[in-house]
Amino acid sequence: MPKRRTKGREPPAAARTRPPRPGSWLRLRTRALRRSRERGASSIEFTGMLPLLLLVGLAAIQLGLAGYAVQQAGTGARAGARTASHEDRSGECAGAGKSAMSGWTADRSSFDCARDDEEATVTTKVTIPSIIPGIDSFGAASRTVTMPSD
Repeated sequence: MPKRRTKGREPPAAARTRPPRPGSWLRLRTRALRRSRERGASSIEFTGMLPLLLLVGLAAIQLGLAGYAVQQAGTGARAGARTASHEDRSGECAGAGKSAMSGWTADRSSFDCARDDEEATVTTKVTIPSIIPGIDSFGAASRTVTMPSD
């Protein structure tokens, strides 16, 4: 293959050899030091953010537990009011309400049943549990349901 002629053009940049500039070894050395000092920085940042992430996660779980307790209080109150509205079973409203609820919410619930000639009213209170150590509960969720009597 014949050699190409360049007609006065300079050879490509890769073909030119240039002596290293004075101080270039110092720049390379400082780059290497800077890179070695930055190693592990993301691990330290993650470690600093971890408590905040855990706190947000615990708050989300606690909020879900509170919502579930409110929903279960409504379920128990409806079942209790339905049972209390019947004449022959009006004394069984708390048992019917607790059987309609899940196990741990039924254990933390209290019922107030009232019945007159026209309607039955049941109020259910469920203590909201805490997942944070040292705090026993976050108050109580309460629901009241009124149904017409038979």
